[in-house]
Amino acid sequence: MIHPTALISSDVDLGQGVEVGPFAVIEGPGRIGDESIIEGHAVLKPYVYLGQRNRVHSTAVLGGLPQDLSFHPAMVTRLEIGDDNIFREGVTISRATREGEATRIGSGNYFMNHSHLGHDGVMGDHNILASGATLGGHTEVGDRVFFGGGAMVHQFCRIGSYAILQGLAGINKDVMPFALVGGRPGKHYRLNLIGLRRAGIEGDRLKAVSAAFRRLRARQDLEGLPDTEELKYLRAFLASSSRRGGLLGFIDVATRDGDLRTR
Repeated sequence: MIHPTALISSDVDLGQGVEVGPFAVIEGPGRIGDESIIEGHAVLKPYVYLGQRNRVHSTAVLGGLPQDLSFHPAMVTRLEIGDDNIFREGVTISRATREGEATRIGSGNYFMNHSHLGHDGVMGDHNILASGATLGGHTEVGDRVFFGGGAMVHQFCRIGSYAILQGLAGINKDVMPFALVGGRPGKHYRLNLIGLRRAGIEGDRLKAVSAAFRRLRARQDLEGLPDTEELKYLRAFLASSSRRGGLLGFIDVATRDGDLRTR
């Protein structure tokens, strides 16, 4: 299933059932996992390691040199990608800037057209980047985050799991898990109730997250709240060091659910 016009380096390890379309370019060294599809005119640069069942659409460029003026092209760094990811047209993802290090992407992520993940980024699983979303270098993203179209994230920001960023949001500080964020500069509005419920976080678990959000809104600690899986993650997130100087501010907006509002 390799088109005769595709250019593939001899030091690229191709798994079983891999398809490569016309005029695709795969430079080595690298690896393409089983049943992955590289469409025509896609480009995979050296040191790209793909897991299984990934799909790279036309004109996407994976593993390009970091957009960092201090990076030397001879340095060996990588782009490591898990399984079942989709990279649509025009997506660009850079490899890392530090010798032996990698930009890392988990599994089940969907990158819509012309979205970008910068060098040294670390991304978890099942995230969605809508068209034109751009993440700067060294960003850290949890699981099941939705980035609206044209959202911009400054380098070194952390984006907590189950957050949602509105289209055109401008993010220059960390985004708290479970939150809806929008504006320029970005602000926490309320809980991402739809995303939480879709993930099966309901009932007492949802009430615990809501109580934590209200306390943080009031600049209070989380002492005495239930030790649910979500709050364990939230506490660990808040306890971790940050290079962006803490969380975004809040906007005093209530949800329609009286017992879950954030003010």
